[in-house]
Amino acid sequence: MEIKSIAELKKTLIQDAKANNRVRVLPKVFGDEIWRYIFTLRINEFCDSFDGMIKLLGFPIKTIFRIKLHSLSLKLGYSIPRGVIGKGLSIAHVGTIVINSNCEIGNNFRVQEGVTIGATSGSKNAPRIGNNVFVGSGAKIIGDIIIADDVAIGANAAVVKNILEPGTTWAGVPARKISKKTSHSNLSPLLNLK
Repeated sequence: MEIKSIAELKKTLIQDAKANNRVRVLPKVFGDEIWRYIFTLRINEFCDSFDGMIKLLGFPIKTIFRIKLHSLSLKLGYSIPRGVIGKGLSIAHVGTIVINSNCEIGNNFRVQEGVTIGATSGSKNAPRIGNNVFVGSGAKIIGDIIIADDVAIGANAAVVKNILEPGTTWAGVPARKISKKTSHSNLSPLLNLK
């Protein structure tokens, strides 16, 4: 996802705040590390769109936010590349989260700790995940696969095949469909999903 304007940055941060059950967009001075990480990630995605003279003038700001993002990544255990997740990112807890830079993840994505989303066997093809997806603690989503919209993936599930049926819940190793329940109960009610 590219954020090319201040208006788009604002919309993205408002959607991210809703996804995290927040009314306030700016992080608190103390604590609030997970939200500060998401906020800083989005600022970095905006800085990536700088070009021409703005790129030159914005270099100090871009550098400061890159350092902040790196520091928060190390502190919280997150390895989430810029530009792979749409609006409405929600990170539930501190703990290792690893996402491959070739992933494509839609809007309103909620992820728990201990999750890995990536490629396999040296391939550059990584998962493509739809909108309104919830991924439970310890889940692994590996390979050139597609996950449909409104899917919930249970804790410690291993997803290695496509999930093409929207609005379903999957769990187990390997993951299999366990219900026709959507992910919506695991996402913030402020998102107004229907």
